[in-house]
Amino acid sequence: MTSADWTNLPPEHNLSKFAAELPSIFEDAGHNEMYGVRLEAPAGGEPTPHMTLIILQKFLRANMDDLPKAKTQLTEALKWRKTYRPLEAKDEVFDGSKFRGLGFVTTIKGAKETKNDEDVAVFNIYGEAAKEPKKAFGDTDKFVRWRVAVMELTLAQLNLNSADKPIPDYGKGPDPYQAIQIHDYLSVSFFRQPGEIKASSQKIIDLFQRYYPETVSYKYFVNVPIIMQWMMGTMKAFMSKDSIQKMTWMTYGNQLQTYLGSDIPREYGGTSASLKEKALTPNYGEATNDQSAKVRQAADVDD
Repeated sequence: MTSADWTNLPPEHNLSKFAAELPSIFEDAGHNEMYGVRLEAPAGGEPTPHMTLIILQKFLRANMDDLPKAKTQLTEALKWRKTYRPLEAKDEVFDGSKFRGLGFVTTIKGAKETKNDEDVAVFNIYGEAAKEPKKAFGDTDKFVRWRVAVMELTLAQLNLNSADKPIPDYGKGPDPYQAIQIHDYLSVSFFRQPGEIKASSQKIIDLFQRYYPETVSYKYFVNVPIIMQWMMGTMKAFMSKDSIQKMTWMTYGNQLQTYLGSDIPREYGGTSASLKEKALTPNYGEATNDQSAKVRQAADVDD
């Protein structure tokens, strides 16, 4: 059996051990939905459902195959999802005057650093928010809720409930069920960031590290001033090798096509339609993005 073959998992494999722990995890957390997938423990001699193994493997990989740590993180993430109810964020109506234009979810083909035929790509447009930072970031809780809605739309696009490929063990190959993140800093001042931006950013980073592990494959930072690229470069000394390999900074937005190919929005040097024309967004109470509404509905999972 290869590390990515789940047809006959031996009982000593960490995935088998993790699956055997699920009944106690569910009892502790009082919840069994993760990333829109209904987790199921093995029963009656039947194998663990493939979609459940997908989620368990993500938590194992996030913890370098340390089973006790993976179990703890999954339990805490399930507890958070029970109380915060992030799936419902996809259907909530957000204030378009605050958040419209800040986040988009789309798909692209031809990304050069993944092995996927198609990738889900999330664009975070910080320059738009920087125009009136208090409007977007003034209420930290509402901004976080909006950002969670973007993430849940992203997860819905990954189609984890129909995943049919196994994920290799930690260190044995890439996870095909991850999104690409693009952070656009056009017109953002790195030296005069209001407290609202710092507070919201820190809360998002902490929340996503805790509750959304192994959901992002690569991060691209575009329209970053050269001086900031140098400063970010010095930060590499404090990052893990895995994190460094996933991050790329560039000065101009149109350089993105060098890494992600031509099937990206034309504002980034590609030939595809603009983000506003083709991408999914959270719900702003408008009928302008029917595709977003359909994705929100199709991805719903009952509690």
